[in-house]
Amino acid sequence: MTVQAVAKVGQPELEAALLLLSKLGVAPEDLIAGAASSRPDVPTFAEFVPRVASATTAGTLKAYGSYWNRVVDKWGQRRLDEPSPLEIETLGKQVRAGRVERRNGRGGAGSEENFVAAMRCLYRRAVAEGYISAAQNPAAKVAKPKRQASNRRAIKDDRLAEINHAAATTGDDPELDSLILRLHEETACRRGGALNLRPMDLDEEQCLIRLREKGETERWQPVSPTLMGHLKQHVIERNAPLAGRLLRYRNGRQITYRRYDGLWERLGEVLPWVAVQWISTHWIRHTILTWVERNFGYAVARAYAGHNDRGNDVGSTATYVRADTQEVAAALAALTGEPHPLAC
Repeated sequence: MTVQAVAKVGQPELEAALLLLSKLGVAPEDLIAGAASSRPDVPTFAEFVPRVASATTAGTLKAYGSYWNRVVDKWGQRRLDEPSPLEIETLGKQVRAGRVERRNGRGGAGSEENFVAAMRCLYRRAVAEGYISAAQNPAAKVAKPKRQASNRRAIKDDRLAEINHAAATTGDDPELDSLILRLHEETACRRGGALNLRPMDLDEEQCLIRLREKGETERWQPVSPTLMGHLKQHVIERNAPLAGRLLRYRNGRQITYRRYDGLWERLGEVLPWVAVQWISTHWIRHTILTWVERNFGYAVARAYAGHNDRGNDVGSTATYVRADTQEVAAALAALTGEPHPLAC
């Protein structure tokens, strides 16, 4: 029924409807109860969360899994329709207060924001399954905290050289650490893109690697002939399987996010300013993309970052200012000082 139709219903119409229900022997409460009984029984968080987790992608589970586990620990035996928006907001504040301090932390706002996003994702599934209506969704009524500006900035050339030198001269596997840094310094990829890289993702002839990053996005990213050679050599020396992760330890075991954490902890011990400013891999991404934008423009920087198909942040103009792989390759050639087979 539309809003206009509801507005037209007056006292006479209501009285006629009540009279009809009375003759049918039906009370208004019976209509409400009947509508509610047509819905499936609302599950508890302990019952529903594992079902949602099994149906989500690995990326979504990585982002929201810890928050869902927290909800199960806190409200496992409660039904989904029991918590109020205020309770969800309060639990988000508790998550923020108990966060693990990280290099990219900004007062815990990110933890609270991710918690609210995780709850919204969970309740969207509940609405889709018919357990609650969209109007009953409590997570939709909880506002996300205001996102703070990032404190990252481009690293100066001499500082970046210090990082590379420290990585190449310390640690138990400087060759691996140097390769990791070179990969990020050429492609500006995220950690997930580097970790997901496989030997089968290397196009040696065209000097391209296939990056698979968050949001299940894929793109072919140019790399220098030098980096491609080191990646191929790494595959051979460390026996990386064709469809397995490329980056590996000397014993052939694949690396994880822990290698990154250990790398930056060690660099912070060697270079105190790294620890003080909480420099991380994402600072390198910020550095490279800043350089590309300053020298080759916004469109090329956007493509370089893998944002080429996501134009909602800048409006419809992004549809007309997309850069192609050849332009990205030209920027890379200027960055590394090496010719690239695809560069314009």
